[in-house]
Amino acid sequence: MKKLYAGCAFLLLSCRFACGASVVASVNGNPITDADITARTELMARQGKTSATNRRQAFQNIIDDYVKIDYANGFGVKPTDKDADKELKRMNLGNINETMRAMARLAVRSDIAWQVIMARTIVPTIDVSETDIKSEKSDLIRERGLPIEITMVRLIDVPDDIAKKLTKPKNCEDASRQAEDLGGYPQTITAMQYELSDDIRQRIADLPLLTWSKNENNSVILVCKEKKSKEYQNLDDIIKQNAIFKKASAVADQNLKQLRRKAVIIINDDRYKL
Repeated sequence: MKKLYAGCAFLLLSCRFACGASVVASVNGNPITDADITARTELMARQGKTSATNRRQAFQNIIDDYVKIDYANGFGVKPTDKDADKELKRMNLGNINETMRAMARLAVRSDIAWQVIMARTIVPTIDVSETDIKSEKSDLIRERGLPIEITMVRLIDVPDDIAKKLTKPKNCEDASRQAEDLGGYPQTITAMQYELSDDIRQRIADLPLLTWSKNENNSVILVCKEKKSKEYQNLDDIIKQNAIFKKASAVADQNLKQLRRKAVIIINDDRYKL
């Protein structure tokens, strides 16, 4: 029995040495192996996130995942692998090995847990002002446009001295007439805002109604009419929720930094020193 015990002890020590060799770090007792980082890096690449620093970013993401999950556990929030698998099926990552699947599950469980924590502890404390909502709406206009029918008057090949003579019109017809009186050839365009080109959306994002834009590349624009479509019905609520979520995310990022500082992070490999 003594020989058997000694043999087992040797095997255990050997296993600890061999297995431990690939453990590059631990977070609150959760081991991170070199294979984990490789798998996470490959997952990031499949999602189109490729760069020379991806391996270090993958390592940081894994640390954050464990920090988030450990913190959420304290609130009784414990997403399971089954919960994660539902989301992974939707993500359609293709054929992945077991290590990649484990890392994908970790990332999804972390995200689910963090979203619940935000909803419970941060979102209820967030207030948004009219300025916040206006900013969110401007961002939405720039990025995608709104389900609003826009009628605008556009002048091209406009010299600066002529552009400076344009004054606030009463309506679309008045804007066109004013432009014609100054020798211009106004274009009246009606389209859904999200159908407009990126550069036009950028220019009208913060442009008040019936106000000429600045002269850019010898062109000026005036939005003279807006008409909300049926799709617009709940948009104001959505914009407000987006503004709340954006502020809540900023607070959550600060909280995560604090949690990361308090976490017990042991790094065994100099390549991953933070």
